[in-house]
Amino acid sequence: MQDCMSIEQEIAKRRTFGIISHPDAGKTTLTEKLLLFGGAIKTAGAVKSNKITKHATSDFMEIERQRGISVATSVMGFEYKDIKINLLDTPGHQDFAEDTYRTLTAVDSVILVIDCVKGVEIQTEKLMEVCRMRNTPVIVFINKLDREGRDPYDLLDEIEEKLNINVRPLSWPISMGKTFKGVYSLYSNSLILFQPSRRELLDDMIQINDLKDPVLDQQVGTNYARQLREDVELINGVYPEFSEKDYLEGRIAPVFFGSAVNNFGVQELLDCFIDIAPIPRQRETEERVVQPDESNFSGFVFKIHANMDPKHRNRIAFVRVCSGRFERSKNYHHVRLSKNIRFSNATAFMAQDKEIVDEAWPGDIVGLYDTGNLKIGDTLTEGEKGSFKGIPSFSPELFKEVVNLDAMKTKQLEKGLMQLMDEGVAQLFTYEMGARKVVGTVGALQFEVIQHRLKSEYGATCRFDSLNLYKACWISSTDKKELSAFVDSKYRHIARDKEGKLVFMAETKAWLQMVQDNFKSIKFHFTSEF
Repeated sequence: MQDCMSIEQEIAKRRTFGIISHPDAGKTTLTEKLLLFGGAIKTAGAVKSNKITKHATSDFMEIERQRGISVATSVMGFEYKDIKINLLDTPGHQDFAEDTYRTLTAVDSVILVIDCVKGVEIQTEKLMEVCRMRNTPVIVFINKLDREGRDPYDLLDEIEEKLNINVRPLSWPISMGKTFKGVYSLYSNSLILFQPSRRELLDDMIQINDLKDPVLDQQVGTNYARQLREDVELINGVYPEFSEKDYLEGRIAPVFFGSAVNNFGVQELLDCFIDIAPIPRQRETEERVVQPDESNFSGFVFKIHANMDPKHRNRIAFVRVCSGRFERSKNYHHVRLSKNIRFSNATAFMAQDKEIVDEAWPGDIVGLYDTGNLKIGDTLTEGEKGSFKGIPSFSPELFKEVVNLDAMKTKQLEKGLMQLMDEGVAQLFTYEMGARKVVGTVGALQFEVIQHRLKSEYGATCRFDSLNLYKACWISSTDKKELSAFVDSKYRHIARDKEGKLVFMAETKAWLQMVQDNFKSIKFHFTSEF
């Protein structure tokens, strides 16, 4: 009974969410400020500010520090008001969208950051589609109010229209840009006055339960006070009342306004978040629905990172705990390989700082050191056979041939390519004829990242030569003879992926169509899971 009680208490204490946005909307800065409030870090280091030499905590790869962008998902755990928060900071850059889509399978809710100057951008729309596929609850944070941005009503209309979700403001700005006075929290009926402060955490909150209170005029001036009263009346008239049930079902998104770089509006967001965000939820496997409070452990791998610590060559698999209690050094069943594996080295994260954990509960993210047994999408259980569903894998859109520039480092290049491909950053195809290696990615920036990491982490130098390829299609057939004949006739265009599956490398759309028409018994697949 004791155990059952404790698992329910552990689940109730946890919130696991991802922060998503278009590049440059201030996502990494917001992540860092949330960590600051959680006491997980002591000083804020602006990502691109030269005055502060410490870089943003969550951007730990060298290329991220050079570019000021996040290219890999970081996982951070911290406590705030007795709630254990697991935060996953995702790459905003569209070239790394696949990593973000996979990360969204591991969270229970998201915070979407929007720049008040630029509004909703294309990448934001794509990410929101993924959230809607799973009815993931969303809170919107409209950032950078210390700049001259767009009218708040226009921004809300654009969010509703482009992201196809109803919104409800839970805080409201009093002016913006140079005359920005602060925000009024409709959630806690309090006025928070703006003071630009990048370093300290200011707690300058004034409780105003009735907006007619003359204290408001004294604090922000008569004109701004009058405008705020009108705005709040309009909001309450136009927008539906906030319903926690609708938020949890993904039907309405509460909206907060602030300026992450100035630590402003972040605490109101966090306080509301721990009140309303969902606790770890149920998950589907191929066989059944798994409830978090089941006594048996289960979890799945949603990300793999090679060389998190360049001094130690290691691979870490990020596992989302879905049910039961994870215990270090216990044998768990690897469903795909159908064998038991013991993980004596399990860690929890604070970006790249890791600490050994002895146990973890539903909603937690555990890092498992791995020598190559684990792949993205793998399920671990206490013996049950079913695999968790819904980890997407896409056919690449860009292809380049890998050219080794140092014959002495061939082994390092091969090892580096294999390990980086295990992370799911890109896919590797090796032609049957001549063993040419081709890397396929979703975005162009990935080639730069792969090249940089091969050099800095494996000491291997290569270049990428463009290839004229339209699609990589996995092929299969119930007729072995037909498949063999097809492979023979198209030998120059046949490759294998890193699992050894046969792939047809089509040069143009029209040619692929013609080949499909001529070989009816061959199935062409656009994902590797068939």
